[in-house]
Amino acid sequence: PLGEGGMAAILGLAEDKIKDICAQISAQGGTVQAVNFNCPGQIVIAGSTKAVEEAAAAMKEAGAKRAILLHVSAPFHSTLMEPAAKRLAEVLDDITISDAKIPVVANVNGQIETSAADIKSNLVKQAASPVLWIDCTKTMQAFGAETFVEVGPGKTLCGFNRKIDRKIHSENVEDIPSLQKTLEFFQEVR
Repeated sequence: PLGEGGMAAILGLAEDKIKDICAQISAQGGTVQAVNFNCPGQIVIAGSTKAVEEAAAAMKEAGAKRAILLHVSAPFHSTLMEPAAKRLAEVLDDITISDAKIPVVANVNGQIETSAADIKSNLVKQAASPVLWIDCTKTMQAFGAETFVEVGPGKTLCGFNRKIDRKIHSENVEDIPSLQKTLEFFQEVR
């Protein structure tokens, strides 16, 4: 329900320490977990509002550079999203998904997928499972990707990729001027 879940970005604290603190807070009756593995030094936690606030404070005390409470409408990618995942599964049952002609990297496991059944299953799992962006980026690099294009508002993923590996070239497309800039880049590298 609205207002019963939250998220916080944790900067500058080791992944194992974040997971340990989440487990300690959850053992006390709340629900909080690491849900977005964005880039080295940045992990987002999500869960019940009180547990997220307690975990963020504990992480600051444990040495996190910053613990930023995020203004979100739900604890995305946490186990608290399982009812939404079940609803998504029902909706996807009425949609035909074909095998991918271009491989898809699933955020839920960081693996390349082409099977329609796997893609559909991973879409459902993703609603209540962590986003493994670091793994996804490394998988795409291993597959041969050197240039990444972020489509949508902002350059968040471009920034994450720069922190994952400075060799990655990123472009973003969010409007006509940025589309033109990206097209010009690809004309030059052809």
